[in-house]
Amino acid sequence: MMNDDQLLRYSRQIMLPEFDYDGQQALLEATVLIVGVGGLGSPVAMYLAAAGVGHLVLVDDDAVDFSNLQRQIAHTEATIDQPKVASAAATISGINSDIKVTCLQQRLEGEAMLQQVTNATVIVDCTDNQGTRAGLNAACWQAKAPLVSGAAIRFEGQLSVFDSRQDDSPCYACLYSTVGDMDATCVANGVVSPVVGVIGAMQALETIKLIAGIGESPVGKLMMFDGLAAQWRSFGLSKLPGCQVCGGIE
Repeated sequence: MMNDDQLLRYSRQIMLPEFDYDGQQALLEATVLIVGVGGLGSPVAMYLAAAGVGHLVLVDDDAVDFSNLQRQIAHTEATIDQPKVASAAATISGINSDIKVTCLQQRLEGEAMLQQVTNATVIVDCTDNQGTRAGLNAACWQAKAPLVSGAAIRFEGQLSVFDSRQDDSPCYACLYSTVGDMDATCVANGVVSPVVGVIGAMQALETIKLIAGIGESPVGKLMMFDGLAAQWRSFGLSKLPGCQVCGGIE
């Protein structure tokens, strides 16, 4: 049951007919695994904390670098050289001190990754590492856990939700096989700072929708954002025939 302070804090969400009290209670009881707390993970973590997700598990093995501050808004000049998970946790505490935050300063893989995925309500992929993305995808499929995937580079971004609880949902491996190499990084290619905010905010929104059970998730869709043209485009994404992760279709 929410107390009076929580009812006031989250009142603007609770008043939404689609969301209501039950939606907010679902957020408070949820655990969200955020893998990567850089450009995408910063707005994801901050918005989910503000919205009242009860437990955030932050995963990142990196430390804050001066060049990160251009786009990774959870970090500040005062936290340079600190672990990103600790820096982000401090920011989250300043936004909502009621939120439980677990910091994992490591790169998840193998059984450790599967355990964290299994314990989470929703998993949010905010990495720029193809190996981690592939591992997360496989673990989510094994654990039957929804995965919110985002990416941003230059002036462009993309978003999709892979939900292994739905028989017709493709997985990240289907997308990767369709569009080819996506292991590009901001270090090598550059990125304009608000683009990661746009995609990160959308990832947070899709996470909230999944937890509350409201709206329509972009499962089976690839949403592409073009910052220079100021437009979104949506493309259908189907299971890849013979996909070794999600089973695909024959």
